[in-house]
Amino acid sequence: MNFDNLSVVLVEPQGPLNIGAVCRAMMNFGFSDLRLVNPQTGHLVDEARRMAVKAGKILEEAALFPNLESALQDCHLVFGTTRRFGKYREDFLHPDQAAELLLPWAEKGRVALVFGREDKGLHTAELDLCQRLLTIPTEESLPSMNLAQSVMLCLYEISRAAGRALEKTSGRKKLASGKTLDSMYGHMRRTLIEIGYLDPQNPDHILRTFRRMFGRAGLNDREVRILRGLWSRIDWLEGERKKTAD
Repeated sequence: MNFDNLSVVLVEPQGPLNIGAVCRAMMNFGFSDLRLVNPQTGHLVDEARRMAVKAGKILEEAALFPNLESALQDCHLVFGTTRRFGKYREDFLHPDQAAELLLPWAEKGRVALVFGREDKGLHTAELDLCQRLLTIPTEESLPSMNLAQSVMLCLYEISRAAGRALEKTSGRKKLASGKTLDSMYGHMRRTLIEIGYLDPQNPDHILRTFRRMFGRAGLNDREVRILRGLWSRIDWLEGERKKTAD
């Protein structure tokens, strides 16, 4: 899955360790576009580089902006993360819900995930620049999460959602055709009758159960070839058994 259209935006990040850890999390899940809004620390210092480990390229290529508005100029949909539940803030999304929602948009244009300051989060004016608000459900005893951990959790959910979508698409595209399945079932019918597993007078009674089982599994061409290889092996063994018996 290509995440080139998804940007991670950090507003006034204060800790180089956090910035480096965000880069590492992004590379872990296949993201590359990092945007830093007025960072309060040098993002290329040794601490950040050490924390980024092999994600140094993301750190070095991070784009710098003076304010959030300029960082979002090319974005079509923006998700702002917050723990502030104000009077006019409704319809908060959890990370898994946001992931499902943003993926179709990312196919059409740029989508941004905006994370606020480590100590104060996003200001109201900054949240107003976001079309949707995302919150991570945590315990009231310690509701705020570390910046890098928050980013990692959100990117993980997006990666999971993308994996599920790809699985569905791949499954639909690779299913064996009806003609291929019918040929396999015909081979299976002959083989199982030959070895005495199916009743020659009513072979389809049990065969229908196999059809339903394989139908639920959704066989692809490779799986059909494997099953036909099994029937062919049984055919050969039965032929050898008959030679010995004769």
